[in-house]
Amino acid sequence: MTHPDTPHAGRWLAMAALLMANFINLIDVTIVNVALPSMQEAFDATDSQIEWVVAVYILTFALFLLPMGRLGDVLGRRRMFLAGVCVFTVGSTLCGAAPGILELVGARVVQGIGGAMMIPQTLAIVPALFAPKERGLAFALFGLSAGLAAVTGPVLGGLLIAGDFWGLGWRPIFLVNIPVGVIAVAATLRYVPKLPGNADLRLDFVGVLIAGAALLLVLFPMIEGRQVGWPWWCWLMMLAAAPMAVVFVMWERAQARRNAPQLIPASLFANRSFMMGTGLVMLVFAGIPGFFLTLAILLQVGNGMTPLQSGLTTLPFSIGVLLASVASGKMGVRWPRGRIAVGALCLAAGMIGLQFAVPGAGDVLSRSALILPLIVAGIGLGTGISPLFQTVLANVEGRDTGSASGALQAFQQVGGALGLAVMGEVFFSTLKAQLPGATDPVAVYSHALSLAILFSTCSFLLIAALVWRLPVPGLADKRTAGAPKVDKPQPL
Repeated sequence: MTHPDTPHAGRWLAMAALLMANFINLIDVTIVNVALPSMQEAFDATDSQIEWVVAVYILTFALFLLPMGRLGDVLGRRRMFLAGVCVFTVGSTLCGAAPGILELVGARVVQGIGGAMMIPQTLAIVPALFAPKERGLAFALFGLSAGLAAVTGPVLGGLLIAGDFWGLGWRPIFLVNIPVGVIAVAATLRYVPKLPGNADLRLDFVGVLIAGAALLLVLFPMIEGRQVGWPWWCWLMMLAAAPMAVVFVMWERAQARRNAPQLIPASLFANRSFMMGTGLVMLVFAGIPGFFLTLAILLQVGNGMTPLQSGLTTLPFSIGVLLASVASGKMGVRWPRGRIAVGALCLAAGMIGLQFAVPGAGDVLSRSALILPLIVAGIGLGTGISPLFQTVLANVEGRDTGSASGALQAFQQVGGALGLAVMGEVFFSTLKAQLPGATDPVAVYSHALSLAILFSTCSFLLIAALVWRLPVPGLADKRTAGAPKVDKPQPL
C-alpha cells in the first residue's frame, strides 16, 4: 500500500475516476427532476409514483451508506468502489430500459445501492493517493464536483430531452451513465492502487438494522408525508426516530465495551470535531437541494422556461463554485473555520439577494437579475465545503475513515431530505393556498420561493455562528500532548 506521505504516481488520473463516480451519483439526483413530466406522461403515472422515482433513490442511498462504508473497511476500498460503480452502471441501464413506472422505481433502488457502495470509498481513498500537502486541493475537487453536479444536471437533462436522441425521449439521462461508468472502472483498475481491507474488522449487523430503522423513521415520512396529507403516523414515525437513534448509540458503545464489531466506531461519538461537523454538514445540505428544486419549479412552471433555459439560468452558481473551489484548493488547510463561516455567509447573502431578484406583482422575470445572487451563493459553497469536510474527517483513525465517510454522507442525505421536506412543504402549500383565483400567478410563485428559502438562509446563518465551536484540525491533540498553545491552525 502507498505510504501516506508519498504521493501515488498516477494519483490525478485515479482522482479523475473517483470524481467521475462522485459526479454521476450527485448529478443523478438533479437530472431526474427535469425529466419527471416526460416520464409521467410516458407511463401515465400518478403523482405519488413519479415522486418515488426521486424519493426511492435518496432513501436507498442514505440507508445503505453506513453499512457499505464499513464494508469498504473490511473488504478493501478499491474493491468496494469498483463493485459500486458496476452496480450503479447496471442500475442506470435498467432505468433507461424500464418498460413501466414500477420497473423504473425498482431500477432506481439498484442505482441507490450502487451509489452507496462507491461513494463512501471516494474520500477514504484520497489519503492513499496524495501527500498531506496535496489533500486540500483533492478535497476541494470533491466540493467542486458537488456544486457542478447540482447545476449541470438540469442543463444536461434539458439538452438530452430536447435532442430526443434516437427517439428515446427522457431515457438518455440514465443511459449516459454507461460510458462514464465503463471509463471509471478502467481508470480505477489501471491507476488506483490496491487497498486491502482489514481482516480483523467485521460487520455489525444489528447496528445496521438499528441505523436503518432510525433513518427510515426520519426519511420515509419526510418524503411521503406531504403526498398523503401528513397523517398521525407520519408524526409518530418521526418522533420514534429520536429514541431509535439513542438505542443505536447505546448499542455501538456496548459493542465497543465488548470489543465487538461496530457500524460506527464508538470513538466517533466522543469526537467533538466529527459530531459537530456532521451537524454542520447536515445544515449545509439541508439548504441546497430544496433550493434548487423550488427554483427550478419557479423558472419552468411559474415563468414558462424550458428545462434547458432553466438550467442555463442557474449556471452562475457553478461559476461561483468553480472560482471559489480553485482558491480554496490553493489555501490548503489554512484558516478552516474562517473559510467555513465566510462560505456560509455568502450562501445566506445569495439567498437574501434572490428575494429581491425574483419578480413581484406585475413584474417579468429578469434572468440577469439572478446572476449576482447565484454567483455569490456559488462562491459560498465552493469556499466552505472543502474546509468543512477536511475538518470533520481530519482526526478520524485511518482504519475507520470509510465508516466515518459513510456516516458523514448518510447524514448529508438526511439533511437534504429534511431540507426538501421543509422547503417543499412551505413552497407547495403556499402555491395551493394562493394560486387558485390569483390574478398574478408569477408573483405567487415568487412569494412561495421567498418563503421556502428562508429555511436555507437560516441554516446558513446558523452554520456561520456555530462553526467557531468546531475544534481546529490537529490543534486539540497538540495541546493534549503538552505542546505549547498556538494561535494558528495546524496542518492536517
